[in-house]
Amino acid sequence: MEDEGLEAWELMRIKGIPLRVHPSWFVVLLLFTWTAQAQVTSITESPLPFWGAWLLGFITSLLLFVSVLLHELGHSLVALHEGVKVRSITLFLLGGVARVERECRTPMGSLRVAIAGTLVSLFLAVVLLGGVKSASEISPLLANLLGQLGSLNLVLALFNLLPGLPLDGGAILKALVWQLTGSQRKGVQVATTSGRLLSLFAIVFGSWICIKGGGFGGLWLILLGWFGFAASRSQSQMLAMQNILRELKVSQACSRRYRVLEEDQPLRRLSELRLKKSESQKMADWVLICRSGRWVGYVTDEPLKDIPVQYWDNRFLVDYTKPLGELPSIQEKDPLWKAVIQLESSKEGRLLVFNNASLPSGTLDRADIGEAVLRRFGLNKIPSSLLDAARNQNIYPLGLALPQIVETMLSEGIVEDPSSGTFSEK
Repeated sequence: MEDEGLEAWELMRIKGIPLRVHPSWFVVLLLFTWTAQAQVTSITESPLPFWGAWLLGFITSLLLFVSVLLHELGHSLVALHEGVKVRSITLFLLGGVARVERECRTPMGSLRVAIAGTLVSLFLAVVLLGGVKSASEISPLLANLLGQLGSLNLVLALFNLLPGLPLDGGAILKALVWQLTGSQRKGVQVATTSGRLLSLFAIVFGSWICIKGGGFGGLWLILLGWFGFAASRSQSQMLAMQNILRELKVSQACSRRYRVLEEDQPLRRLSELRLKKSESQKMADWVLICRSGRWVGYVTDEPLKDIPVQYWDNRFLVDYTKPLGELPSIQEKDPLWKAVIQLESSKEGRLLVFNNASLPSGTLDRADIGEAVLRRFGLNKIPSSLLDAARNQNIYPLGLALPQIVETMLSEGIVEDPSSGTFSEK
């Protein structure tokens, strides 16, 4: 399985891959230990000491999670072979997740990565179950241990083959649809829909088991269903965000946060303009300079700092004008995903927007992009205070992870950055 990341503690590194443990892992470790020790106690002819049963249960649980770790290592090592960097492996409540840097660039590469973990689990199941008979001649406890681990690995393999994201079977289905249709996006949509249907079935079936007195098994199915449903919903939202970033143009999001002065104006005019800035407005508007209606450049506040106040009436903006080409800019016809890339690589934290005639027509910052995306997403009543706060902090409103979404689009080949295809996050 693959995940966007979980808050967890790093234990060690395997082949350079961080192995992490989420706090929820300790909960399921305790549950499995309790279940395993109860089974150990029931099969022994002579009663085991209290600590002995719990120790064997604990060892069984740890070996189970070693199996889960090997499953995820299967995915990870094949991903490395396919040229994909693995960021981490995390053990958590429902098993394990391998977090990769990007998707494989070919459907067959994705298929190999997806099926690797299941093959590892199937191999472990065959080896462990095959050794039960020989182990029974040595010790019933050893035979029970091998039988439990073998059965659980078999269940892990078969369960992961269910055709719905975020399970391995969903990734396999995605890769197959991608190979058949030539569309990775179509593969994601089919696998996500399948995952949502499976999750709903698990919730309904688990609820029915609980009503019939099934207890823990039913609750576990409901939990798995909710997890799968949340994951498929997150994937659907990701697809919707990607569509919005591809479809919306800069012209549909930009505002007009610049002021215009003639080049023959004195420095004092710039000072007066700056004094009108609201105290809550941390990022001052750009000041663009014109000559008889023609754009000639822009001016910063540096002259106000360098020139004594008594000279402000005798010094003119023309002497401090810089070329417009020095400002980070974008065309209004460009899609928003390109704007996100350029914003993340700009020290200014905003862009000057040019129209088809190569004339300034507006500005674009993170708050502008976030507002446009949220409105297209259906959130039409966004408080102005929220947008102002985001603009003053130069962040995307509501914590929108748009840089990460665009990075995923680049890594999956959905769009191509004409420069390097990557950018650094801030």
